[in-house]
Amino acid sequence: MDGSEAREDWGPFGRPLFEDPESRALGRVGVLDVGSNSVRLVVFDGAARSPAYFFNEKILCGLGAGINETGRLNPEGRVRAMAAIKRFKLIAEGMKLPPLSAVATAAVRDAEDGPAFRAEVERATGIKLYVIDGEEEARLSAQGVLLGWPGASGLMCDIGGSSMELAQIADGTVSKRVTSGLGPLKLAGMKGGKKALKAHIKTVIEGLAAEMGTDHRRLYLVGGSWRAIAKLDMLRRGYPLWVLHEYRMTPKELGKTLDWIASTDLEEARALTSTSSARMALVPVAALVLKRLIRTFHPKEIAISAYGIREGLLYEQMPERLRQRDPLIEACRFYEKKDARLPGFGKHLFAFLYPLFKSESPARRRIVKAACLMHDVSWRAHPDYRHEVTFEAATRANLGGMTHEERVFLGVALLHRYKSSREDCHFKEIFSILAEKDLAKAEVLGKAMRFGAMFAVDKPHEKATLRWFPKKRELHLTIRPEAADLFGEVAEARFASLAQALGAETVVRVRG
Repeated sequence: MDGSEAREDWGPFGRPLFEDPESRALGRVGVLDVGSNSVRLVVFDGAARSPAYFFNEKILCGLGAGINETGRLNPEGRVRAMAAIKRFKLIAEGMKLPPLSAVATAAVRDAEDGPAFRAEVERATGIKLYVIDGEEEARLSAQGVLLGWPGASGLMCDIGGSSMELAQIADGTVSKRVTSGLGPLKLAGMKGGKKALKAHIKTVIEGLAAEMGTDHRRLYLVGGSWRAIAKLDMLRRGYPLWVLHEYRMTPKELGKTLDWIASTDLEEARALTSTSSARMALVPVAALVLKRLIRTFHPKEIAISAYGIREGLLYEQMPERLRQRDPLIEACRFYEKKDARLPGFGKHLFAFLYPLFKSESPARRRIVKAACLMHDVSWRAHPDYRHEVTFEAATRANLGGMTHEERVFLGVALLHRYKSSREDCHFKEIFSILAEKDLAKAEVLGKAMRFGAMFAVDKPHEKATLRWFPKKRELHLTIRPEAADLFGEVAEARFASLAQALGAETVVRVRG
């Protein structure tokens, strides 16, 4: 790749699309999801390709509880679900949202009184619930995964209260899909004890494997029960970054957690992981399903997706050209436009710093771009705490398309944008996610941004040129004559700090 990536546009990222009318129409979309275990309203807002959650509320209603025995929706759950839907209808009206996208899944789909419930909802609220079948549920959940990972490849597994769906993802598309009745709310009512339950789970999953194949390297987990298990895995491991999206586990480590769940009183863990009693009650059954799933499909890696059917519904409404955009870069551009002092400067900063990172991998340069866009979005924070605020913003924000290691790399770089040293920071446990060599590279990026943003506030790449000679350990800065006065004492000190981070000698020239 040549320097055109830095000088002109940003290759496949192109011009940001969030100002396009077609994209802005997706700027605030409400989705009502009536599931077997919960009823949730999500309102998406912000950069359409990587939306923020403007409103997100769920009620654990248990609509599907007992459906195996009665064939009908749980009466108490039905009352609670109706109350939640009425509330959400008023919330949507208060926000002046366009009509909600409203879907119902397995419980309403399977219950004999499901049609009567839908009719009652429409009479009371005017909301038409669209009941989706299992394969459509799988498709939408898989599209939610693609919203966060455009390059996702593997097997998506979405577990709800009354069903579990699988879908194959590759090349930005969803292909083969299957559904099953392996929802923990449904399984909890099975007769015959634990032995019969495990035998049933094994039979069903082996049937699913015969349809889907077992050659999927990565397993993407979607659904509240999987997220609860991931929290327990974090707790058992002492993992320092409690961000569920893109949390990855090996089958071996997850197996230890599943064994631990089977032998542990989960009440204390429930409090430590902020998991509701209703959700935690389903975890032991869900753990049996997941254990058999791993044994049968043999994935090499398991990843948690915080995006599922609701995000899949948003993805459904996106034009194809928006789907192809990088969610991380689009979101960072949106943050820059909304919060930076000088929107648009991030691209020029990247062009200026590009010579330092041109030998890095495309994946790393992508994070460098994101950092340049985010380098000044926390400027309103108190100067003494900007480094902390910006680190938190990078590591905790709802940003798709990043591994946890990339989150921490971005956070450390932004921390060093505002602070020279990280020795006295209280994020040391989170730093441990990165290898020392990557921490050092993140520090270089941060100090490079710190220098570049100080040197010039308008197109620094047109006022000076950086050159980095790693073998000679020399950092060259060639300044154009008309910009020589920009290299004042503070800029000089920050340039020296960057050179120190690189372990380099400096060469500064003024030359036309």
